[in-house]
Amino acid sequence: MSARACAVTASDPVAAPIVRFAGVSKSYNGQTVLRDLDLSMRQGEFLTLLGPSGCGKTTSLSLVAGLVKPDTGTIFLRGAAVNAVPPRRRGLGLVFQSYALFPHMTVFENVAYGLRVRAVPDTELRRRVGEVLDLVRLPAAADKYPSQLSGGMQQRVALARALVTRPDLLLLDEPLSNLDAALRKEMQAELRRIHTELHVSTLLVTHSQEEALVMSDRIAVMRQGRIECLDVPDTVYNRPPTRFVCTFLGDANLLDCTVAQVAAGEALLTSGPFRVTIDVGPDVRQAQRRTIAVRPESVVLRPANDTDGIRAVVRAVTFKGSHIDYRLMVQEQEIQALALPPVQGSAFGIGDTVRVHLPRERIILLAPEEAPHAI
Repeated sequence: MSARACAVTASDPVAAPIVRFAGVSKSYNGQTVLRDLDLSMRQGEFLTLLGPSGCGKTTSLSLVAGLVKPDTGTIFLRGAAVNAVPPRRRGLGLVFQSYALFPHMTVFENVAYGLRVRAVPDTELRRRVGEVLDLVRLPAAADKYPSQLSGGMQQRVALARALVTRPDLLLLDEPLSNLDAALRKEMQAELRRIHTELHVSTLLVTHSQEEALVMSDRIAVMRQGRIECLDVPDTVYNRPPTRFVCTFLGDANLLDCTVAQVAAGEALLTSGPFRVTIDVGPDVRQAQRRTIAVRPESVVLRPANDTDGIRAVVRAVTFKGSHIDYRLMVQEQEIQALALPPVQGSAFGIGDTVRVHLPRERIILLAPEEAPHAI
């Protein structure tokens, strides 16, 4: 199965992938979770599996870790098939959602555990534990117990324990889901910093669009056991191929349009009072029904006396600190727009008439809707 990918940018297109799924399927109790999954992860990249609950992302990570085995297909690590290789021999570091720290051990002992299992000499063990605690910015916490640490600090200890063995691949299973909003943002930056410093191949599983966009080199958006889209964050957000990817990655205004005219690589699409001209490929034909999307932050609002745009009436105004969320009615179509707030109050109020402009370069043409895969 090929992912719906736009132009995929390579960190190193020549190097063999560190992880490869080849036709992998997995079912539980007769329910298919993954179906014929093909996916390659590059050496040194930060790849995120993103999707709603039940889409197969956690199962994919468990297959890489060796915690479960595929029903069909093959998992490759560093070019070698590992279906029969136990987890301890795969050279992986794993950070769980719950952190899974040993409560009776100090931070130092938790981090050193994997090295002791590998019989690393004491002098080297102490040096490596010290280095990795410096890396996660916890050098003064070595003698503390997990119960004495904040959630963010516990997460750093779990990360240090995974990194101290110098794994070829770091697996992160919803590692930030137990943190509050401020700590999540802090740890997003920390995880990205550590990845950049160590250049360790990192596979993240999350349902958080923000985490995926902030931290990833590439994002694989999963839906019902398949990859719907695989690309760099900017493209996945600003040029999503399908309605599902578009709406899962954030808010979007969707307009069901008719292709009124096609000529010289351009198409005129109409939807009620909206008439937009965009660049199109050969798959767009006159009289087709197609859907376009525009992110709320891309919608331009202008005063009612402006000559550009479609007339709209403000239905709701919500102040959200960094921006104002406007809900507008364009005849029977509701449009959402985000705008920077003025110094005081709101530029427009409920009941005001405004003009709505959809910038051509920010209009997203979505692929024709397909029925979801039955799994």
